[in-house]
Amino acid sequence: MIALSGPRVHTANAYWYRWLEVDDAIARRSRPVLTKALRDGQHLTRVELGEALTRAKIAVESPQRLTCIVMRAELDGLICSGARRVKQFTYALLEERVPKSNALERDAALFELARRYFATRGPATVDDFSWWSGLTKADAKRGVEAASKDLQHQPIDCRLYWFPTPQRTNRKRGSVAHLLPNYDEFFVGLKDRTAFGTRLASMGVRPRTSALSGHALTVDAQIVGGWTRTMARGKVVIRPTPQVRLSDAERRAVAAAAQRFGRFLDMPAEVRWP
Repeated sequence: MIALSGPRVHTANAYWYRWLEVDDAIARRSRPVLTKALRDGQHLTRVELGEALTRAKIAVESPQRLTCIVMRAELDGLICSGARRVKQFTYALLEERVPKSNALERDAALFELARRYFATRGPATVDDFSWWSGLTKADAKRGVEAASKDLQHQPIDCRLYWFPTPQRTNRKRGSVAHLLPNYDEFFVGLKDRTAFGTRLASMGVRPRTSALSGHALTVDAQIVGGWTRTMARGKVVIRPTPQVRLSDAERRAVAAAAQRFGRFLDMPAEVRWP
């Protein structure tokens, strides 16, 4: 994925590279510094990487310049996300964090990325895949064509949607709710997000209302509002802010989602409706 999307992101970042003076020479000088700092399983925060670069006489006087240097190292396949340190994110060497794998030729990589994308985010269109991956429309179509034998497709409203072959499952009856964070793949995995906003639209709710600006509450794959959470006295308090009227069954589904969230946090969960 890095090999396919990295060059495209570099092109998109070209203005910032020039403005912040993060050229190829700086990237080459930074590489051994970052490698030494992260060697042998070290996981460091961005600030700590900045300190290592400063000691090596590589200026990181602005947060934006440090961000650019670190991003280039990520896109070049040198570093990746490390383990969380309490609330702080860290970086690690990619070669130490990710098992060795065989390099794929370009066509094979396009096939594999397309197959995985539609298997996890379909139904979706070629435009969705191109937007999510950063690939050109031509490369996205090439990947879909290669993966077409593993996918099914169906035209909806004059657009062709691709999805994996459905697997028979013993589905439970009743509504299913999810408490989703902002930037969840449910949203950012698709370019066109109108399909899961039809219930809000039918009630005349604008998608940019403040209740929908953060975490999203979904019921049966439709966004129905937002939610917040706070920690108080050893428990997590969930406050849903539905923008449509929910049935009793749907409210029970939201309560069940809150309990799942509580189990994830290993603490009791309480739902407080507005």
